[in-house]
Amino acid sequence: MTKEMNEILAAPYIIGETAYNHEGDINYLYKMIDDISEIKLNAVKFHLLLNPDSYMQKKHPLKDKIMGWTFTEEQWDALFDYSKKKDLDIIALCDDVESLIYINRTRKDILAVELHSTGLNDFFLLEEASKFTGIVILGVGGSTLDEMSYAINFLKTAGKDDILLMYGFQSYPTDYKWINLSKMAKLRDIFEQPVGYADHTAFDDPNNEFISIMGAASGINILEKHYTPEQGIERVDYHTAVGKERMQKIKEMMELAHKVYGTGNLELSPKEKEYGNLGPMKKAIVAKKSIRKGEELTINNLCFKRTVEQSYIPQMAFSQLLGLTAERDIEEDEIIDFKKVKYEFKKIELTSFTHTGGKKT
Repeated sequence: MTKEMNEILAAPYIIGETAYNHEGDINYLYKMIDDISEIKLNAVKFHLLLNPDSYMQKKHPLKDKIMGWTFTEEQWDALFDYSKKKDLDIIALCDDVESLIYINRTRKDILAVELHSTGLNDFFLLEEASKFTGIVILGVGGSTLDEMSYAINFLKTAGKDDILLMYGFQSYPTDYKWINLSKMAKLRDIFEQPVGYADHTAFDDPNNEFISIMGAASGINILEKHYTPEQGIERVDYHTAVGKERMQKIKEMMELAHKVYGTGNLELSPKEKEYGNLGPMKKAIVAKKSIRKGEELTINNLCFKRTVEQSYIPQMAFSQLLGLTAERDIEEDEIIDFKKVKYEFKKIELTSFTHTGGKKT
């Protein structure tokens, strides 16, 4: 993976998606960039469409409307430059090949291009995306494993390795029972590619923030979330777009979920080591009653208790102490350690672990 991909995966990474919520109003889109920057999200995502004729049939009912939502290359250049000044990574979801050609020709400085799941296996989109020098994001919502495999193999065959799968059920808004978050980890393991979560929970759902960060709570640090300056106002994609206050809350909760999830390191942390101290925390092996010098240690005169002092003898060493004799008098409740007991070396008969039975061979 590239340095950029590793940085994205190392900590919570939130993408503020603008989609077509601007409805062709470029000033509104600039306002969205300002807000996303002010919230301090990591990236802003745009939907690019330069040639509606290569995206929709001429008779498509949305054709005329979507033509009014498009911008020129010059306008996109200005929007990209403005986003970079706002210290935002840029992700360009390209709905048509012409947009990808434009990106590859003049804007290879952006972080990533994305293919929507509607064009996941579009040969021409994949071919042009494979030429991009940064990250390629594949929207895999509503796609079969075969469709995902085709797109991934296409890009890899073309020499493209930095691929991110963006998982999100394409329903506006999404019913909880269809999200199936556990599928993300399986896709990550099957394809050995990083995965992000694109949430489409209703903006007015009381559980919106909680559902949005559940991916981070299960080890998926990338979240894509629709943003709008006017939450609840009927514009394109408003059903799942959250406003400034809710997005800020999601950001805070993402950071918390990431900390709680941790690194998965199996070694004890410093705090765990403190908790695991023998004596003050974990019970230590002590004398159940007074033991006189020369007396044998048995299950009748030893026990486990929490103590003021710290012990270096692990609880599992209990059986090793049995049968040893006290080197000195040991008082009741006193911690037992190997300095207080006498160990006598016992000669082991060869016959106890050989098959010779003591006979000379």
